[in-house]
Amino acid sequence: MLTKNPPSTRFAAELKSGEHTEPRFNLADYAVLMKPRVMSLVVFTALVGLLLAPGSIDPWTATAAIVFIALGAGAAGAINMWYDRDIDLQMSRTMNRPLPAGRMQPGPALAFGIIMALAAVSSMAYYVNLISAALLLVTILYYVFVYTVWLKRLTPQNVVIGGVSGALPPVVGWASVTGGIDAGALSLFLIILLWTPPHSWALALYRRGDYEAAGVPMLPVVAGVQATKRQMTFYTVLLLPATLIPVAIGISGMVYAVVALTCALGFAFHSRRLWLAADDVIVNVSKSNPARGLFFFSIQYLFALFVALLADRLFFLPVF
Repeated sequence: MLTKNPPSTRFAAELKSGEHTEPRFNLADYAVLMKPRVMSLVVFTALVGLLLAPGSIDPWTATAAIVFIALGAGAAGAINMWYDRDIDLQMSRTMNRPLPAGRMQPGPALAFGIIMALAAVSSMAYYVNLISAALLLVTILYYVFVYTVWLKRLTPQNVVIGGVSGALPPVVGWASVTGGIDAGALSLFLIILLWTPPHSWALALYRRGDYEAAGVPMLPVVAGVQATKRQMTFYTVLLLPATLIPVAIGISGMVYAVVALTCALGFAFHSRRLWLAADDVIVNVSKSNPARGLFFFSIQYLFALFVALLADRLFFLPVF
């Protein structure tokens, strides 16, 4: 049974006394609220979707679309941090974020997220097109309400179902050009959707103690290490052939295919290393943890795939 443990005595005392945690306006804290690392991946995958899409878009509209997608991602991140401030306080990885650390009040954080979300969606509708704006709205609402509010604290399958929001940005970028969704957009969506479970569960294995302390039912906490490794393997087996769909449907070529196959070998290597590791090694917070290695490799893996997709489209394939 999951229980919520209190934060460390020192940290709790700082919160109580207000030492080092007096709320103040700090531009850097608002930047942190937008989850810049997550935002950068969202923006990059959206940019690749936009550049791979058939058709044309003028540079100003393309730039505007990417800016609005970035604002939408930041808005979703801010609202997520507002809602999750209680569990962030319990986790060593997140307890120094602006809200749990007491450097920002919840009200301004929520207002910041809502205003930015409204601005992003309405601007996308006005300056780009209605379909991309609707998809951006779905992305934000799905991340906030389906994943953050509903699934994250309810089920160990939270990252599987909730992964839809993370997989939508390249579709939004694609729709910014075409005004619709087709097989190319869906192939990019599928790659990220299948990538999300092994990526997220690798972190959950490495940081299992944090999630257990916060009462978040991540798969390693609820089902254990072995069950998590089996499910990670299942999604990895689906992911690796899915990365070749862009080649099959003609939106990428042999350069991307070679990169995808090479990266697949790396993913398989890290997955096998994790599979063979003992449970006590996997849940140990150390740099040699194979779950940690897989987590960081998975970020490089997705980045490499999308760079290869972009390179193939810009330099090797004929223009649509």
